[in-house]
Amino acid sequence: MKLGNRLRQLRIDSNKTQSDIAKLLNVSVGAVSSYERNERFPLPDVLERYTDIFGVSYDYLLGKTNTKSYAEDKITVNVYGRVPAGIPIEAIEDIEDTEELSLKDYSPNKDYLGLIVDGDSMYPKYLKGDTIIVEVTPQCENGEDCVVYVNGYDATLKTVIKNDDGTITLQPINPSYPPTTYGPDDEPIKILGKVKEIRRKI
Repeated sequence: MKLGNRLRQLRIDSNKTQSDIAKLLNVSVGAVSSYERNERFPLPDVLERYTDIFGVSYDYLLGKTNTKSYAEDKITVNVYGRVPAGIPIEAIEDIEDTEELSLKDYSPNKDYLGLIVDGDSMYPKYLKGDTIIVEVTPQCENGEDCVVYVNGYDATLKTVIKNDDGTITLQPINPSYPPTTYGPDDEPIKILGKVKEIRRKI
């Protein structure tokens, strides 16, 4: 079954109009109509919103499977004990474990890794031994918890604060550790990625 036919059937089954779907997708009604007539293919972010709206997998939308569930649609990522600077992720041998990520919550178009928390500078939000799922990206929003490289060492977990004067502060949560601010005259910091999820074993 073609994508458009599947999108139309899902909309009808959910008792939604094209106008309803257009509002949820933040596109025009004409765009939704063209998708359903197989005249246009949705952009990746629109296709991702379709999976969220109908609770189905990419493979189901694309006609690769007739199973709507996400049960078989998972990404397996490596969990590292440490991530040294300057070494490509695929070349790091310090793999402690693996974690499965559901495509319902994670995009197949992005890169992720797991990292075991060491130390207590981010306590009590993060505990030593927690596994954090990190979206690999060099950018983040102000106030996000990120894994960053400082002075070319191993990756460290901190809250990234972007100050008005252009400096960046790496803020611990534990008050026993002081924040550190980096300016243009300091060794630049490099963001490895931002934290998407904490996984804790009891």
